[in-house]
Amino acid sequence: MSDSGHGPGGGRRRPARERILAAAARRFYSDGITATGIDTITAEAGVAKMSLYNNFASKAELVRAYLEARHTAWLARYRARLGPGQDPRDRILTVFDTYIDSTAPVDDLDFRGCALLNAAAEMPVGNETRALVGRQKAEVERIMADHLAELLPGRPDTARTTAEHLSYLLEGAMTRAGLEGDSRCLRQARALAADLLDRL
Repeated sequence: MSDSGHGPGGGRRRPARERILAAAARRFYSDGITATGIDTITAEAGVAKMSLYNNFASKAELVRAYLEARHTAWLARYRARLGPGQDPRDRILTVFDTYIDSTAPVDDLDFRGCALLNAAAEMPVGNETRALVGRQKAEVERIMADHLAELLPGRPDTARTTAEHLSYLLEGAMTRAGLEGDSRCLRQARALAADLLDRL
């Protein structure tokens, strides 16, 4: 096994860290974190085991990097969806739209729910991975809360509780969508969110 950085045709390959993280992302999402061993990741990435540990001190560190990369990618997709003419209501619904986007197959991997929630479900209470996912989900709720504060000036309590309600609706719909393997529940949740926002 070679991780020299050169492809079969002599061209440059991606750095070992990128290949390891990409392989881990595929296997963690499709097979689960606990079921995926280091040997599986290094074989798919085409690197030696020592190369993995030169880049990640432990499997736990690799898991954290995977989750941080997933969340960063979601934030980037959300921001890319935002348009200059959108009002706060539109920006809140864009959060739902970006979740809907995530149900599309990527790299031939079928949709099986939120990667962050799936990872947290495998970890025991008190594990840092669960805490990390909690912080990431709280950030999504804060995004909606900030937009609600713009939508409802002078009504901070209503903005805060509505952000909580929308967060529960969004994450519950994502959980059901993962079980059903499609975007139906998320699309219904978006319609419910739009109705709630219109009632405000």
